[in-house]
Amino acid sequence: MVSAVFHSPLDASDAHKASRAPATTSSSSPMTSAALAPTSATPAAPAVKPAAPPKAPIDWGALAFKTLSPVAGLALLVGIWALLTMNSTTFPTPAATWQAAVALFSDPFYSNGPNDQGIGWNILFSLKRVAMGFGLAALVGIPLGFIIGRSKVIGSMLNPIISLLRPVSPLAWLPIGLLVFKSADPAAIWTIFICSIWPMIINTAVGVQRVPDDYLNVAKVLNLSEWKVVTKILFPSVLPYMLTGVRLSVGTAWLVIVAAEMLTGGVGIGFWVWDEWNNLNVSHIIIAIFVIGVVGLLLETALVSIAKRFSFE
Repeated sequence: MVSAVFHSPLDASDAHKASRAPATTSSSSPMTSAALAPTSATPAAPAVKPAAPPKAPIDWGALAFKTLSPVAGLALLVGIWALLTMNSTTFPTPAATWQAAVALFSDPFYSNGPNDQGIGWNILFSLKRVAMGFGLAALVGIPLGFIIGRSKVIGSMLNPIISLLRPVSPLAWLPIGLLVFKSADPAAIWTIFICSIWPMIINTAVGVQRVPDDYLNVAKVLNLSEWKVVTKILFPSVLPYMLTGVRLSVGTAWLVIVAAEMLTGGVGIGFWVWDEWNNLNVSHIIIAIFVIGVVGLLLETALVSIAKRFSFE
């Protein structure tokens, strides 16, 4: 028996629409497809810069203490000086010394002959002698310190000589310089040289001896030459010690040049002080004392800042 299934025309129409629906969706306009498709190249958002760290607040109390304390110390010194010279007829007061300093520094580079020059020229000539004597001492003392620190034989030979000559007064070397060089200027440079060489030798040698043995053992394993050992291992380790010796030496050199120039004469801050004493100009002597102190302080400060820059502590 054969059975037949009949569908109504309405059902056939719905089925036809349903079969055409996917095709209609897939054949949509390109604009619609582009709108629906995800974009593959979206522009990147701009990078956000990190916020700057907040600045530390200024400690006004510490700054005021650091600034006002030295001023208070100088004011105390000037006050004691003014009290002691209030009724004095021989020693100048701070006010009289200040007036003489203003007149002196109004023309510091005048020149009225070899024995009458401004205080500026005298300071420059003294610094020139210090630079020459100190430079020669550095050229000799620093390499000698490396040699003493590296060689026990040479160190045992030279240590007694250094211990014997180092305590000798600087002025005791001046007659030797006058005898050898027959002139005051090289004699003063010789005195600076022989007195400023010892701190550089001793500090450099101590720095070399304190280099850790592990560093030198690595150099032996790598079969490094002596030049490589000195430049790559010893020099960076010894540099803080060496700069300490340089700082001590330049202070000694500046002390020595004043005393040497008092005895040898010529142009220089030491000779200028002695010449002003012969003229009984005490106010100029006090000014020279302050000038010598300020120049020595500047030299010391410069070398201390360099030593801190290369310190590895």
